[in-house]
Amino acid sequence: MGEMRIAIAGAGSVGRSIATELAGSGHDVLLIDRDTRAIGVDDLPQVEWLLADACELTTLEDARLDDFDVVIAASSDDKVNLVVSLLAKNEFGVDRVIARINDPDNEWLFNESWGVDLAVSPPRLIADLVEGAPEEDPDQEGSLPPLPGAEIAESVLHAESPFAGGPESALTEALPEGVALVAVVGPGGVRPPDPGRALSVGNTVVFLAEPEALSTLEALMAPPDEDL
Repeated sequence: MGEMRIAIAGAGSVGRSIATELAGSGHDVLLIDRDTRAIGVDDLPQVEWLLADACELTTLEDARLDDFDVVIAASSDDKVNLVVSLLAKNEFGVDRVIARINDPDNEWLFNESWGVDLAVSPPRLIADLVEGAPEEDPDQEGSLPPLPGAEIAESVLHAESPFAGGPESALTEALPEGVALVAVVGPGGVRPPDPGRALSVGNTVVFLAEPEALSTLEALMAPPDEDL
């Protein structure tokens, strides 16, 4: 697979993670977001930024979306992701449109009629990783699990946790290398990451972690000792 031009709508934690990964693989990545707080140009120097509303046709014209090979609608709002997908496919003829599903109830909408070639639901992804990651059969090169070597870890936020009551971004910034926050489970069910949302005591936070990072992660999330 050669270098591709990839536009990502939504510069939250999901969009930024995807951008970092793809830019690191040598692709030409453009992040589009209208929220100045999401824009951290210094964090991702290898990624181009466009501060604008990805649902506006003029924004996508300015971005020259018809020059892109792939568009990823990665915002935390399903309505935005559907509109971006529809415009990318119907107005700009983008070959491959990938959309993030935030609310599983909306999954039925994410299909060809809205311009979506591939829909990804974080809760579904976690379930697939838990239930179906092929562990044996190293010979099958074409069907590697999405994150080889990663393990799922979870932790319930206790009352003394420094992250309880604070924004999710404070937790993600404190995570050790090799660990990613993939979901937060609370009274509203399973939700994908959202840096601006406040974490509460009793929330279960779910991580994907490389095995060697697990002990550091456990130490970070454990209740504080008396001498702290």
